[in-house]
Amino acid sequence: MTDPRTPDQQVLCSAVREFAAASLNGDLIRRDRQAEFNHQGWRQCADLGIQGLPIPEEYGGQAHDFVTTLAVLETFGEACADNGLVFSLNAQIWSVQMPILHFGTEAQKQRYLPPLCAGTLIGVHGMTEPDSGSDALALRTRAVRDGEHYVLTGTKTLATNGPVADLALVFANVRPEMKSLGVTAFLVDRDTPGVSFGPPIEKMGLRTSPMGEIVITEARVPASARLGPEGGGMRMFQSSMEYERAFIFASHLGAMRRLFQRCAAHARTRRQFGQAIGKFPAVADRLVRMHTDIVLGSLLLREIACRKDGGGEAPMEAAMAKLVISEAYVRATLDAIQIFGGYGYTVEYEVEREHRDAVASRLYSGTSEIQRKLIAHYLDL
Repeated sequence: MTDPRTPDQQVLCSAVREFAAASLNGDLIRRDRQAEFNHQGWRQCADLGIQGLPIPEEYGGQAHDFVTTLAVLETFGEACADNGLVFSLNAQIWSVQMPILHFGTEAQKQRYLPPLCAGTLIGVHGMTEPDSGSDALALRTRAVRDGEHYVLTGTKTLATNGPVADLALVFANVRPEMKSLGVTAFLVDRDTPGVSFGPPIEKMGLRTSPMGEIVITEARVPASARLGPEGGGMRMFQSSMEYERAFIFASHLGAMRRLFQRCAAHARTRRQFGQAIGKFPAVADRLVRMHTDIVLGSLLLREIACRKDGGGEAPMEAAMAKLVISEAYVRATLDAIQIFGGYGYTVEYEVEREHRDAVASRLYSGTSEIQRKLIAHYLDL
């Protein structure tokens, strides 16, 4: 297929590829085993402009359009084998920075966006709770107005970047009797009295992306820390999920492309029964399916990015992209293990880690079941 990127986009993607391959992949087996977050790599990514890709220049960003951002993130996901770092960066950009950009006051944008883009501040999105995952409307965190402050109490869990975060975007309900119409967002600094960021939760994959709890006990935050109006939290949450479902999965397409290239090279050189294993239909079929999934996923994400650049919305398309790419991602990693055979099951070959990292893609940003439900809703079914 013809490369749809402009010359400027190709230059930018080449710089990102060169940087990621040279600076972010070292000692990854050990770092994955020890669940080590790459603080230095985070700051280096900020120096290159990753965190600021879609953020306007006046707030410390690069001011790239969404099509360019999409191309860069797909390249970044392909060149950076540290899937946890890639995921943590995306989580901050789409679930913390974009809500601040779209719903924040000028003072909030000036205070938080420049350091988030510069890598000196790390953000975490706090929606999921012990008793509310897919059922986001069942959150129990409460916010009670007290003069010029709100008093927040509740617990957030499975929060990506939580253990290393300096800033939490916390969703709480100011009027529980109004259910979703009472959900409101707050920007809560790490040093706020009554707020505790827990240690990393050990997990199956994405081990270099720290995830933890945020425990909030009668924490007083100024009314100026409220992001958007009272009751505006669900609109904000849905907006951030639309971005997540498209742009995080651009990086996953990149990871799939990296995996495809490794598998194709192995299939051409590994010989069994007197011929390259790629000549066997069982292997070739897996590679054909992997390549087709990548091409179709790229086309769908590009359509979403074009629509966002035009000022439109694409909630159903984002749900479709999240569903099909996450399912294809997991399938591709299983196919890769099968293609590499026993070697694919070993830590040394770094294929098994790709599968462990991919599995969660069917869970975060809404499970595959939730995406099907959303798509059915948009189809008026």
